[in-house]
Amino acid sequence: MPITSEDRAHAQDLLNFIDASPSPWHAVDTITQRLQAQGFVPLQEKLRWKLESGKGYYVVRGASLITFMIGQQPLTDTGFRMIGAHTDSPGLRLKTNAAHASDGVVRLGVEIYGGPILATFTDRDLSLAGRVNVRTAQGFESYLINFRQPLLRLPNLAIHMNKDVNEQGLKLNKQTELPLLFGIADDTLSAREQFLNLLADELKVKAADILTYELNVCDTQAGAFWGVEQEFIANSQLDNLASCHAALTALLATSAPAATCIAAFFDHEEVGSESTAGAGGSFAGDVIERISLWMGLDDEQQHCAAAHSFFISADMAHAYQPNFPNAYEPNHHVMVNAGPVIKTNSNQRYSTDADTAARFITLCESAGVPYQNYTHRTDLGCGSTIGPVVAASLGIASVDVGSPMWAMHSLRESAGVQDVAYMIKVMKATFGS
Repeated sequence: MPITSEDRAHAQDLLNFIDASPSPWHAVDTITQRLQAQGFVPLQEKLRWKLESGKGYYVVRGASLITFMIGQQPLTDTGFRMIGAHTDSPGLRLKTNAAHASDGVVRLGVEIYGGPILATFTDRDLSLAGRVNVRTAQGFESYLINFRQPLLRLPNLAIHMNKDVNEQGLKLNKQTELPLLFGIADDTLSAREQFLNLLADELKVKAADILTYELNVCDTQAGAFWGVEQEFIANSQLDNLASCHAALTALLATSAPAATCIAAFFDHEEVGSESTAGAGGSFAGDVIERISLWMGLDDEQQHCAAAHSFFISADMAHAYQPNFPNAYEPNHHVMVNAGPVIKTNSNQRYSTDADTAARFITLCESAGVPYQNYTHRTDLGCGSTIGPVVAASLGIASVDVGSPMWAMHSLRESAGVQDVAYMIKVMKATFGS
């Protein structure tokens, strides 16, 4: 199927979305801006909610955000149409006291967040993005920070000192060989002072007022199209900002839905989801309960609404890479630019069952979108998603799906141009069902 101008526009919008979102906190900010531009109303968890039928709302908890649109029909008849994704990606995070000097060089110590491919962080133009808490007269205020210029580097050891690297692969000691080069040590300032001064100058605050920070190591290279027909895209964080973008775009393209529609974007999926803001916490259940209470549903009616509901757990999927055929289940090769992937695992690493897969297939067919099926090799451990977590806590029928991609958990991942539009179309069909 030829790539259309609409396909390319959706793919470019995704690249722009990712480039504006170098950390989970920035992802929430980017989503917030797009929601506000279309009239969605912010809610606060600490205040009573006043909702109106037909309107859109959103609420933020940490680096997670849930947005919803009140449907035209009673919840007891339609239930919820819910799509969930995650705002975090595997990578490197700065330690609390990151800056230290040795041998005349200042380095920044990092922790590994989730399961990144560490070798992909070497020899790249790296920077920092995240949030900084600054003291105020009332307590503290949180600021987003994003250094767009290259600040850091993890230089490889020359092959002359590591002659087996091409045969043995690049191996990095997580404690001693991951600290990032930051600058030349200053005889008049400590390494910590040099680092805090950088943050203070960027935020235009006093270094002494900086209380805490959470900073993500990010790539400075912008997203790009590639391939002989420019049919592929490359960027950081396709896993899983591509799913966030698709769900958000589909919701914003939905008007006057019959069912109440929810798009949930959770932090901490890459580290197990067990947090206040993660899918394993109470956030989704709290929002659903508050919507149900506003609608006047009693306990019995809430159970009826849950039974009518449908949840799509949207995370990325492993596309077949022909250089490594032995890594894939032979009868389940999924291809880039060939449509959304239904992910199944009999050990419930994915939430899909035969009924929910069939329901997703009918949605693809109604949207005119091709679909694929994926099962992991039996002799390899299978990753998981927010699907089983949310399905178990809410008691809602769930399916795990994703767009096919290469190099998952690399600092530079790849996917297909057409798959961006395919996923948006089927998600829009879901919200309209």
